[in-house]
Amino acid sequence: MKIGGMKAVLALLVMLMAADIAPALAAVPDTFSNPAMESRARNLQRQFRCLVCAGENVDESGSPFSGDVRRLIREQIAAGQSDPQIQDFLVARYGSVILMKPPVEPQTWMLWLTPFLVLALGGGVAWIVVKKASVTEV
Repeated sequence: MKIGGMKAVLALLVMLMAADIAPALAAVPDTFSNPAMESRARNLQRQFRCLVCAGENVDESGSPFSGDVRRLIREQIAAGQSDPQIQDFLVARYGSVILMKPPVEPQTWMLWLTPFLVLALGGGVAWIVVKKASVTEV
């Protein structure tokens, strides 16, 4: 194949890829012109956790994952889905861990119990240290 022919094939591939991607990008706006829809989108984005960042919600995070979730939320809102339907969609896709306030269920017990276990462990260590210090002083 000649170099000119290869350039034509590459140009055709680039045009096909751009034609395939452009409608998907244009369909979902970064911000809604309707203030109520924008407020709803931002509120929903704050309810979901970025699975890449530690402790950040999707609205605050700059990770590519969060960008994808923001786009999915906006697509669902544009499609007329309700907030519970959007939540169910994202939970079905990523699991309960995506929720900033996951429900208490057997799969999330560790999420809920870990802070208390760490606190109890820290208290136990502090108690042992104080006891040993008081024994050596006597």
